[in-house]
Amino acid sequence: MALTELHKKTAEAMVNIFETGRVRGRYGAVGVIPGDTGHLSYGRSQLSLGSGNLYLLLKAYCESQGAALAGSLVPFLPRFRNKDVTLDFDHGVRTLLQQAGDDPIMQKAQDDYLDRNYWQTALKAATACRLTRPLSVAVIYDSHIQGGFVRIRDRVPGGPSVTPACPEDAWVKAYIDARRQWLSSCNDPLPKTVYRVGEFARLVDSNPDLALPLTIRGVVINEEVLGFEDTDAVPSRVPEPSTSRPILQLARPYMRGDDVKALQSALVQQGFSGDTDGTFGPMTAVLVRQFQAKRGLPADGVVGPTTWQALEVRAAATTTA
Repeated sequence: MALTELHKKTAEAMVNIFETGRVRGRYGAVGVIPGDTGHLSYGRSQLSLGSGNLYLLLKAYCESQGAALAGSLVPFLPRFRNKDVTLDFDHGVRTLLQQAGDDPIMQKAQDDYLDRNYWQTALKAATACRLTRPLSVAVIYDSHIQGGFVRIRDRVPGGPSVTPACPEDAWVKAYIDARRQWLSSCNDPLPKTVYRVGEFARLVDSNPDLALPLTIRGVVINEEVLGFEDTDAVPSRVPEPSTSRPILQLARPYMRGDDVKALQSALVQQGFSGDTDGTFGPMTAVLVRQFQAKRGLPADGVVGPTTWQALEVRAAATTTA
């Protein structure tokens, strides 16, 4: 079945409800959940400080023409880049983020960032798994938002993709079961988010094409409400534990250390020859942009969670080939 724009909006609405309790999400939502290693999270899909995605979103917003609060947020960017967990308790920063959520430019920045780094990535992953139904794609999209997709996919008994022996509905059910088991095995508070897979499991047989209206966590999604903000909220999700990888980019003084060396080694392994001296200089930045462009990522030279994941997945594929 061909995916339509309405299918995309419906899948995004489902995730928005998981994240903020609202069909269209809350662009200014700020949260810190006890025990969450992602720490401060923000926006309609709760991008987290610990993952590095919050820094990249704020950087994109501050670089956007006409961003109303860019001048106020720019001084805090180094702290976001360094994943400074004291930001969790900075009331001034929280207030700025909440106010920025009302700026249409911030809303567009969030929509663009999520589309580019999550929806498009999820579509590619769904295609690689030979998934075609709207619910199947929604399941994969939610896994990319929450995290853990590759680990869960590799636990599906039928293999990493649909086959004649394991058709799409059976594969998706197996993926949902594997995701439930994975979430339940994680440290608190992730096991509390198994309700997400419960909602998907309920729809596999009853509504695999995401026909509207449908109800998620007590919130109704229909064509009308997709264009308007609703008022009721339910508890938000807990994001996946953050990556230990730092955000790397060309800076003065140059960034140095084992993480830079790991990046350079991964680039060499993918055929981008350069130094492996542990110094992020101009040549490393050029190679990063070349790798990002080849992988269809934004070629900005910033090594955030999406680029790290692309490098590590490619390295794993090369190792096992």
